[in-house]
Amino acid sequence: MHASGNRYTCRQKTCPCCRKQVKRRKIVYENKLRKAISRLEIKCKNADAGCMVTCPLAHRKGHQDSCPFEPVACPNEGCTSRVPRGALAEHQKHCQQRTQQRCPLGCGATLDPTKRAHHNCYRELHNAWSARHERSHSLLLCLLRRVRRLHRATSIVRRELAELGNFLEEDTTLLEGTPQEEAEA
Repeated sequence: MHASGNRYTCRQKTCPCCRKQVKRRKIVYENKLRKAISRLEIKCKNADAGCMVTCPLAHRKGHQDSCPFEPVACPNEGCTSRVPRGALAEHQKHCQQRTQQRCPLGCGATLDPTKRAHHNCYRELHNAWSARHERSHSLLLCLLRRVRRLHRATSIVRRELAELGNFLEEDTTLLEGTPQEEAEA
């Protein structure tokens, strides 16, 4: 048990897993046992591959992250080889997939050596931006033409509605005037 286990035993006198009675000195013993285990010397997991390192169990992960015998994946795109870390540089020199590499500037393009020599992300991005800008500009002009046509059509409809309104007012005046003329007659 660990520190939170000590807090548990202040409230409860039983193990949370098996419900057996727990004594305080055993908790201390288990902590001491854990420290003793973490100090045990172990061989590297890559001993069969040739690594002769032995280190405390607590440092195993640190060694493994730098062990020259640890198998690592080839970073070349498309290569599925796993080689010992110490042999990775040599593998990369002769890797069949080394010809295809991603652009080091981060544009995402996969390039072979001939394309890589002439590849210029900035120029390509500028060209792509220019093409989009031209496309946006032409769409904007087309939209403006349509808005102008719509504005003209709206103006014509307003004018005709105004004329229709004037005509209806004249008709209403004529209609209102007719019954009075008949009554006088």
